[in-house]
Amino acid sequence: MVDVDIAKETHHARAFDFRGIEYGKHIEFSNDSNGMEKFLKWAIEIMNKNDKEKLVIGMEPTGHYWFCFAQFLRDKNHKVVLVNPFHVKRSKEFDDNSPTKNDRKDPKTIAMLVKDGRYVEPNIPEGIYSELRIVVDIRERLMKDLNRIKNQIVRWLDIYFPEFNKVFADWEGKAALITLKEFPTPAKVLENGTQGILATWKKEIKRAVGIKRAEKLVEAANKSVGKKHGIEMAELEIKLILEQYEMLLRQLKNIESKIEELFMQVQGSNDITAIKGVGVITAATFIAEVGDITKYEHPKQIQKLAGYNLVENSSGKHEGQTTISKRGRRRLRSTLYKMVMPILANNKEFQELHKYYTARKENPLKKKQSMIVLCCKLIRIFFAILKKGVKYDGNKMLKDVKRPEKIRNVA
Repeated sequence: MVDVDIAKETHHARAFDFRGIEYGKHIEFSNDSNGMEKFLKWAIEIMNKNDKEKLVIGMEPTGHYWFCFAQFLRDKNHKVVLVNPFHVKRSKEFDDNSPTKNDRKDPKTIAMLVKDGRYVEPNIPEGIYSELRIVVDIRERLMKDLNRIKNQIVRWLDIYFPEFNKVFADWEGKAALITLKEFPTPAKVLENGTQGILATWKKEIKRAVGIKRAEKLVEAANKSVGKKHGIEMAELEIKLILEQYEMLLRQLKNIESKIEELFMQVQGSNDITAIKGVGVITAATFIAEVGDITKYEHPKQIQKLAGYNLVENSSGKHEGQTTISKRGRRRLRSTLYKMVMPILANNKEFQELHKYYTARKENPLKKKQSMIVLCCKLIRIFFAILKKGVKYDGNKMLKDVKRPEKIRNVA
């Protein structure tokens, strides 16, 4: 096996056998095609020299720098395994009782973890699953940018026109956005007056616009305590912020359209969204995070991937509290939890199951605990639909009520 310490520009590698005996010399190679070919030539020479038939490459997934190297090795039909960075950090003192970290020591630490079987084989998405993961990543970044811009607009209003939100319940409403574009400051409102504001609204809003709203806006502007200096640049600022806001909305709409288009190409996607409460975006995010579900043998693997597997801290007579591990793909865990909320609002079977879990006589769950159990239930349902091709059956899901199983408390 060869173990590699990944970096942005230069990787470091050492070769060991299953007993931990090192072969050859430490090698450095660049993170480009020439460097990767150099590494592979070095590794194969060591294999041939020592009569080894298989090559296993272990590495620590450092940021995104391992993606290209792992793809290069997989394309050459070599096995790639990953070790947990947390395990590397904790085990690096075993050999020399020192927290020293360097490019020569780290590959050996990784090698000892791989030798002991403390690794995972990465499930790198391919084809439609790769496309879905990328587009879901894009949407998440756009959502973060959009929330940042919204916060900037709220901050701007608090400084220059704090009374605005007393006139409009939602600044994202059509009339409110027109107002922010055309007369955002109290001075501009007073300059246009009630009739000028009404005339501007009527150009873009077909339904009848109330004069009372315009009068209330003028009154609020007249009594505004907003900042009155630097108004010219403040108007330029809100104009630029609103342009970014509208651009992000357009981009988000296009991306969500693309997500839906890709999602519909996944076999079983229609059966998932046929469940009341399951939306296209959240279902697509689940598939983007999990990848090809046929590569999993059991739904508990996905449960662990999401960090919903149970852990406990008990010793001797002390029985600690059981919690979920929260180790895994955070977005998958978050998506499942967010998915359960609209399901509980729309799906009668899930509502009944939730009621049973929280009200049963033995071991009743708190509402949040019940929702976590339902997240795991949802994983099993998706697994059956996508891998086995079965249809959702609400009556079958309610077997937990008719034939209850002991479910441990989760926090």
